[in-house]
Amino acid sequence: MEKIVYLDNSATTPVCDAAINEMQSALRTDFGNPSSLHLLGFNAEKRVRLAREKIADMLSVTPDEIYFTSGGTESNNTAIFGAAYARIKRGNRIVTTEIEHPSVAEPIKRLEEEGFEVIRIKPQIEEIFAAVNDKTILVSIMLVNNETGAILPVSAARQAIDEKGAPAILHCDCVQAFGKMSINAKTLGADIITASGHKIHAPKGIGFMYIKKGITVKPLVLGGGQEKGFRSGTEPVPAICGLYGALNDIGDINGNYKSVTELRDYAVSQLSMIECVKFNSGADAFPYVVNISVPGYRSETLLHFLESKGVFVSSGSACSRGKGSSVLNTMGLNLDRVDSALRISFSRFNKTEDVDLLVSALNEAIRTLRKVK
Repeated sequence: MEKIVYLDNSATTPVCDAAINEMQSALRTDFGNPSSLHLLGFNAEKRVRLAREKIADMLSVTPDEIYFTSGGTESNNTAIFGAAYARIKRGNRIVTTEIEHPSVAEPIKRLEEEGFEVIRIKPQIEEIFAAVNDKTILVSIMLVNNETGAILPVSAARQAIDEKGAPAILHCDCVQAFGKMSINAKTLGADIITASGHKIHAPKGIGFMYIKKGITVKPLVLGGGQEKGFRSGTEPVPAICGLYGALNDIGDINGNYKSVTELRDYAVSQLSMIECVKFNSGADAFPYVVNISVPGYRSETLLHFLESKGVFVSSGSACSRGKGSSVLNTMGLNLDRVDSALRISFSRFNKTEDVDLLVSALNEAIRTLRKVK
């Protein structure tokens, strides 16, 4: 395997050098507990504070509205359960879309089993307005879908909540979007924003929540009172420092977005030359994600053939573990299309030569592999 072409960045990203350097420094010198009152504790707390301020600046919010977690799944679970339980006396309806990540969909399913009314909608503005009423206590809608790159109308949900006079908290899963597109919390309209470090070249095991000042969310992790009592447990300083390093390394988010859009357009033009390739991502989708199908060829078989050529893609969400995509099924695609889907996901480090190697390997797979009847 001469060259590795990594195109599965929606699943996770390689940790960048800036993140590694920050982590090593924290491990070697600033190893104190941030809650300790001595110098080593103070130094560790300072590094945590710098990371919190960096995230707040990127979202145009205040640092005391940022809370660290172990990642996107914990953040989403906390947002869903914490918001629903905090508002239970004001209503019973939860509105969400049919294409949310399992870390949102499964907690909402649990709440439904507990007696909450759950309305699952297609991510369309008219459906959002129809679903929200004055008994709605939570609306959860992702900004970017992890499988197709569809960009969802989050600001419309804010408008619907305000117009209907709903006591709802608006939660937005920004795991795929944060660090890759500019996000202003006020413009977006979300009361809670959740994100994860390992999607943006930070280590696994670190994420955060933005909770708008004045919004009550019941904590799920109790104990020592860290994160202002919202998320107890000693802060993972090295991981937080890794996130800080990765964020500092991003550079110009809008410039990156433009470059990746050009790369996506090049990929689409090259893949379009393969007659049997069908596109499941829309032309207006988030450019970091391109979902395709190759009808007649099972996605898992294609994935492993591409892997043998040093090209790494996904057959869908990494959290689905080989199960059929509920997102593509919701889109109404036929079984052959769903079973042959591949997700190609870029980072700012990918180049056109990566696309060329992907297309070459995919052409070879189609010539070599036997079609499924």
